[in-house]
Amino acid sequence: MHKAHLLQLPDIELANLLKADSEAVFKIIYERYWQKLYVVARKRLNNSMEAEEIVQDVFSNLWRRRHTFQLQKGFDNYFAVAVKFEVLNRMAKHARQSQFEKDAAVNLKDFDETTLQLLDYNELQRRFAITLSELPEKCRLVFQLQHYDGKTQKQIADEMDISVKTVEAHLSKARKKLRDEFGNLLGLLL
Repeated sequence: MHKAHLLQLPDIELANLLKADSEAVFKIIYERYWQKLYVVARKRLNNSMEAEEIVQDVFSNLWRRRHTFQLQKGFDNYFAVAVKFEVLNRMAKHARQSQFEKDAAVNLKDFDETTLQLLDYNELQRRFAITLSELPEKCRLVFQLQHYDGKTQKQIADEMDISVKTVEAHLSKARKKLRDEFGNLLGLLL
């Protein structure tokens, strides 16, 4: 297909061609949306380097997931949620770092000396990020919208177009996995 023809295609057809490993289609999607995503990320983070990293991550994730990718409401909606998710990740990471410093003295008194010696916060953060990334995408997004964006279950349900019961199930699954992995240390990470 010629580039001129591809440029005229609606998002849903581009998404279908993307599944067939079309780098030309990926490039068109990238060119069509990169600037918009960058502006949104930069505005939320007030940091151009992090904004660029977030946009790159969003597009890398799209390419990596192209074979299983399902476009629901168009790329505008998909990218809005994806950028928000990545921005929340970054903001949460920064918040956890500063909150850890404030709360460390209070929280750490609950642990014995051996635990304190073994505790490496950066390693803990890395493990937390990995554990979060292993959650199914919707489960992870629901968890982050509640814990990092302060949304209610009803707001999350409305935003993601799912039932409150589904939101509750996702939250329960996420908490169980995180509790299983981190136990009492979870309080330091949230």
